[in-house]
Amino acid sequence: MSTISTNPPAGMRDFGPAELCARRHVENVIRDVFEAHGFVEIETPAVENLSTLLGKYGEEGDQLLFRLLHRRDKLSRALEGKPAEKDLAETGLRYDLTVPLARFIANNAATLPRFFKRYQIQPVWRADRPGKGRFREFCQCDVDITGTSSLLAEADICNAVAMTLSRLGLTNVAIHLNHRCLLRGLIAASGITAGHEESALVAVDKLDKINEDGVLKELDTRGITPESGRKLLEVLRRPDGLTEVAELDRLRTALASNEEAVKSIDELRQLLEVAADSMAGPLFKIDASLARGLGYYTGPIFEIRAADIKGSLGGGGRYDNLIGMFSNRSIPAVGFSIGFERLILVLEERKLMPPLMTGPEVLLCRFAEVPAAGILRIANLLRQAGLRIEVYPETPKIGKQLGYAESIHVKVAAMLGEDELKAGNITLKNLASGEQVTVTLGAAASMITGWLGKTPL
Repeated sequence: MSTISTNPPAGMRDFGPAELCARRHVENVIRDVFEAHGFVEIETPAVENLSTLLGKYGEEGDQLLFRLLHRRDKLSRALEGKPAEKDLAETGLRYDLTVPLARFIANNAATLPRFFKRYQIQPVWRADRPGKGRFREFCQCDVDITGTSSLLAEADICNAVAMTLSRLGLTNVAIHLNHRCLLRGLIAASGITAGHEESALVAVDKLDKINEDGVLKELDTRGITPESGRKLLEVLRRPDGLTEVAELDRLRTALASNEEAVKSIDELRQLLEVAADSMAGPLFKIDASLARGLGYYTGPIFEIRAADIKGSLGGGGRYDNLIGMFSNRSIPAVGFSIGFERLILVLEERKLMPPLMTGPEVLLCRFAEVPAAGILRIANLLRQAGLRIEVYPETPKIGKQLGYAESIHVKVAAMLGEDELKAGNITLKNLASGEQVTVTLGAAASMITGWLGKTPL
């Protein structure tokens, strides 16, 4: 008996036809909305150089990279001594789609338009601990604009995301909004030194997962005093009943002496104004505690949250310095990544996934005296009319073939005998109503599409 496990690796999944049909439906909605906003699609390799990936995701992100060991002789030579990690691998699986985009822009800058509006729907990999809605291999749906610092880009991207959620029927969601410079100012105002800023960001980014007590404990383990931690959490806490503008006014008062923070507050106010009449505008919620753990953000940051769902459905922000790390010039950029796996989970839990048809619509059955070439010719004729056809590959009794048709949930069975083949006819059976008719081959497609409620090609 085989001892080989048939399960996929932990945190990775197989997808059956029905699951994949649902995923393709959501992908197509996302793709239609992004293209309606003028975005074009690209793809990048699953494997990137570690020099491309390392140092872009913060201390915890770098630890979650899947490294790929050297191969054959190169690996053998490395193992002869006492190799460090860097001696064993020089490539890894991509952690997200933003850093590969930055590399792509730097590599193709001469041929790209000044304002490059790109979207990308591909899998990424993280060596994380698997859990509900968390996987080691998962799909991301990214949308980005490079080449401009205008806040219109933030508004355009957030509007595309808001329209996507609306098209999928997802309501009761908000786009939480913050600014990296504002957060930096709040950290400094709490008495936390610049040397501990990244540690504080990592801890605050977990606020929605481990609550305030958990954040205080983590800040303490990172060398930040309880007094500074409590002061930071107090200023991050938004009082009930404030409008978005009123919350910005509260933060401006708290940071009046910090010029950079005040400027960031003014940017957020301007973004609210720019997006006021878009689909994103009503969804914006100022959230000073929003941190976004990735280290490359430089300006506004955002995250989709639903009131009854723990964690986010996606997020992003402005990253004006990242592309410059791969080229000799600075290129401003802003992007948003939809959490595809979490989105699928929420749509299924809320029963928002529409009925989707997968597999064949018609099963072609034949008697033993009908040659295989004859049934394939008819199958191709019906396929040209836009029908999804499966041919039963053997010739048992028709009753067995019809039983198979019902087991795979096709709507129509088409039966062909020798006399019908000679006369140019075929017998059709509507498996839902039981109606059975014999029609000419020329009329078969029209009859079937009528039963299915489809428009004939």
